[in-house]
Amino acid sequence: MAKVEFLGPLGRDSIEVDIKNLQELKEYFKEDKALQEWLPICAVAVNDTLVCSLDLPIAPEDKISLLPPVCGG
Repeated sequence: MAKVEFLGPLGRDSIEVDIKNLQELKEYFKEDKALQEWLPICAVAVNDTLVCSLDLPIAPEDKISLLPPVCGG
């Protein structure tokens, strides 16, 4: 199963999900009200590469990172 990491202020433990693409991950989080506030502003990386397409195929060994915007410098 693919691993999902919640970085920065999302403050959640990693989870494993059985999905075929990022659209399925979006549906997986549909009922999570707290996460719904963050998803529109998060960047998404698959295996440490930023991605834009929800149709990107996800393999069981993939690592998905949700990256919220942060301040600092």
